[in-house]
Amino acid sequence: MVEISIAVPCYNEVDVIGLFHSTLLESLARITESFEITYVDDGSSDGTREALRKFAAADNRVRYVSFSRNFGKEAAVLAALRSCTGEATVLMDGDLQHPPELIGRMVELYRRGYDQVVARRDRQGEGLVRRLLSRLYYRLATRYVDVELMDGVGDFRLLSRKAVDAILALPESNRFSKGIFSWIGFDTVCFDYPNSARAAGRSKWGGKNLLNYGVDGLISFNSKPLRLAVHVGISLAAAASAYAVWIICGVLLHGVETPGYATLITVVVGLGGIQLVTLGVVGEYVGRIYRESKQRPHYVVRETDADFRAIPLRQKSGEAAAVGQK
Repeated sequence: MVEISIAVPCYNEVDVIGLFHSTLLESLARITESFEITYVDDGSSDGTREALRKFAAADNRVRYVSFSRNFGKEAAVLAALRSCTGEATVLMDGDLQHPPELIGRMVELYRRGYDQVVARRDRQGEGLVRRLLSRLYYRLATRYVDVELMDGVGDFRLLSRKAVDAILALPESNRFSKGIFSWIGFDTVCFDYPNSARAAGRSKWGGKNLLNYGVDGLISFNSKPLRLAVHVGISLAAAASAYAVWIICGVLLHGVETPGYATLITVVVGLGGIQLVTLGVVGEYVGRIYRESKQRPHYVVRETDADFRAIPLRQKSGEAAAVGQK
């Protein structure tokens, strides 16, 4: 068993993956000779898979897994952890926003006995709106989610073999890694590092993806939204009862009046909106139950480094030449 495994999910990173790989090798050479690197290509369409083939062909310590299509980062993280065999695994992105130079510090803290070593980035360089929304989200998560989610803490972390095995023992299909990392526990230490810009390419996390990921975080580790819907329903029922009593008293004292149409429409529209929101919350949970019940695999593998190494040498040389011409 190697000492350190590096797990790197990738999606359309051909512009930066070469620089990342060389930087990573330089950093690991200063730490240990016993390491392996596992890349997971999440269905890239830009030549990332071909670059990973080159890395694997040039170095037996490099392995890769390529998906048949884009299954999402959570599936790529899971595949990367499944493929790693080291005593400790460092999970990181391949766009250099997770600096390889910090791996040495992670390994040092791991050797002191920590099972999780977490690198937390600051928010320097981010826009004001995104920073405010992020802080608001994590305040909500701290209050309502059953596990601890810290602002700035992502996937960049070192996990001991015990921690990796605990993560792989969780069978759920709807995975939210930040919550899973917190849920498994173990001795954890965290240190801060300056926010780094992407070395090349564009971020795959737009506003819609971030919103969906945030909803996953709020729902995956608690049922409080359902409880909140019950509380809101009870409160509205009480308010409606009080309003009905007020209307009846008005009729008894002053007779039937025509005015009140605007009030009625406002109440109907308000209650209808709340009902739709409540149905949406319930539907989100039901949808997750539905996906879990199908028990589909998290991803489908197109190719691995073992498949590529099994290709006859003559055919492999021809493919490498074709890649070089591109």
